[in-house]
Amino acid sequence: MSSELVIECRGVSKTYQLYRRHNDRLKQLLFGRYRRYFIEYWALSGIDLAIRRGERIGIVGRNGAGKSTFLQLVCGITLPTAGELIVDGRVAPILALGSGFNPEMTGRENAQVSGSILGLRRAQVAARMDSIADFAGIGDFMHQPVRLYSAGMRSRLAFAICAHVDADILVVDEALSVGDGTFRQKCMDFIARFSRSGTLILASHEMDQVRELCDRVIWIDAGKVRAEGKPDEIVGMYLEQSGDDPESKRFHFDPNRLPLAGLGARPG
Repeated sequence: MSSELVIECRGVSKTYQLYRRHNDRLKQLLFGRYRRYFIEYWALSGIDLAIRRGERIGIVGRNGAGKSTFLQLVCGITLPTAGELIVDGRVAPILALGSGFNPEMTGRENAQVSGSILGLRRAQVAARMDSIADFAGIGDFMHQPVRLYSAGMRSRLAFAICAHVDADILVVDEALSVGDGTFRQKCMDFIARFSRSGTLILASHEMDQVRELCDRVIWIDAGKVRAEGKPDEIVGMYLEQSGDDPESKRFHFDPNRLPLAGLGARPG
């Protein structure tokens, strides 16, 4: 991979096994060599992309189009079913904020663990703890178990941690609506500063955010790259066509409308 590239996708695809009945999963384990008991759902299919250092990439698409799955692959949360994905640099994933916290540990303890998972040494996290607490703005709750936190407080702490890990690549998935107006502005200011030197990948339904923060936009539809280019061009195409495009509706996957027993991992 070229030294200028931080993310390179070559034919990347991701499939999930969907089961209509709970016992089909067991049947697959026992008799899978003779018969298939699941439905294949391709969340991504044949993605070819190259993202260069310092780019600010916007990801747009309908719910279920594959945006979140793509971001999870970039973050290493899941692996491709096929193809090759190369990521060069430390990734800070601002996804499903706070979902990985231990509810019995305090905010400070969760910050220590999360910072270590994201690549910081214990001493580095300790040195930045006051700054993390100040960014989160949750006061004395930093010393309380996370099970006492509201969803907004969890999100604030998670964002604050990601803002202090010296990432090369910042991945943000619909995470800019957390907290009150003051905290949202703090998040936007941080992302704006980060994007001057790091690589930003932002998935959002807020088209004004995409236009403001990104210099290239990728439209993912039905698990494939439908178009990519300048923000105004691609956002305009997306807004014009996504609402009434029969092809987009045909391939849209809504897990809530299928009687499935489990997804293994929910495609996004």
